[in-house]
Amino acid sequence: MSVVYSSCASFASASNVSAATPPEWWATLWPFLFAASIAYLVFQLAGFRDTAAAIGSRIELAGQVMVRTHHLLKRRRWLMEQLYRGGIQNLHVVLLVGLFIGMIVCLQTGIELSKFGQQDQIGPIVAAGMAREMGPFITAVILAATTGSALAAEIGTMSVSDELAALEVMSVDRISFLIVPRVIALMIICPLLTVVCDTIGILGGGLVATSQLNVGWAQYIESAYEMLESKGAVIPLPMDVYAGLLKSTVFGGLIGVVSCASGLEARGGALGVGRSTSRAVRDSIICVIISNYFMTWALYR
Repeated sequence: MSVVYSSCASFASASNVSAATPPEWWATLWPFLFAASIAYLVFQLAGFRDTAAAIGSRIELAGQVMVRTHHLLKRRRWLMEQLYRGGIQNLHVVLLVGLFIGMIVCLQTGIELSKFGQQDQIGPIVAAGMAREMGPFITAVILAATTGSALAAEIGTMSVSDELAALEVMSVDRISFLIVPRVIALMIICPLLTVVCDTIGILGGGLVATSQLNVGWAQYIESAYEMLESKGAVIPLPMDVYAGLLKSTVFGGLIGVVSCASGLEARGGALGVGRSTSRAVRDSIICVIISNYFMTWALYR
């Protein structure tokens, strides 16, 4: 009887252990089920769906612009107009902001370097900082706030007033007619304004270095030039210069695509135009910051 009881107890304990221990296939399957559940819940969120749709529409618009770049020859009058509006009309802003950015970078960095008696190294620091990061970034922010907002408002007004629908009725390719000249113009003007911003920023840093940090003008300019004269292995230009120009070209394209896409999506009259304009500036700056990190990682790692 005791033997039977012990056998039953052993069987029951083994059953409990087997019931408490999940099968091996479950340990492999449950992470996928959990991930699928989270993905389903996320996709149900309206905000996430709208964001994904907006990103997709902007990527699609960028592709449509790329395949229509050969239309620039017949759109050159509109291209020149956009170059004037985006470049010449914003030149004074770039000059003013670039000058004071260079002065701020020189002053803040020079104060710390002077504590160690190394303020004579301020020239290379300002030159590298302006050419690599500050020049392209500041120029992109200025263009996003001025030209980008203007593009979104202009195309948004055309959208809410049914002018875009009228172009479609007349069989006019609105991407070729409206978007391509604006995007390409920003891709051209952003590097040019970046060169202006870099130059005036370095000169502004020299003013601070000579007046506040007791660094000679000739020493400052010479050290800044030595910092920027080392040429890259692929492109026969200084590495910091062409890296900044490459960034600014991408920034100009991003600002153009995002701003034009926001204008095309405008709905609901004047209120919709205002929302599309603010969304264009916000999304353009976000895209510039994110792309800036990845391009810096790719170029300087």
